[in-house]
Amino acid sequence: MELSQLLDNPIENCVRPLAIGRKNYMFCENHNAAEEEAIMYTMMGCCKLADVDFRKCTTYFLQHIHEYDDDYSKDLTDFFPHILKKKGLV
Repeated sequence: MELSQLLDNPIENCVRPLAIGRKNYMFCENHNAAEEEAIMYTMMGCCKLADVDFRKCTTYFLQHIHEYDDDYSKDLTDFFPHILKKKGLV
């Protein structure tokens, strides 16, 4: 395998930010902060894969999450970036 193939590997490129983030989690103040940072990295990666603007996706999530407070029959997967894109919401 040539070096250029390795550097152009799409899976490698998707995982690289997570590996960098994993090193940064050691410097979070506590376990909860590290977990929250990992969630944000995951959402950024999902938005990137779905070709969705992370800021728009996060804004939509924050504006609509309270609609799910009392109705547990609603599915939180409605907030996945690829689903929001499919519905034309972001």
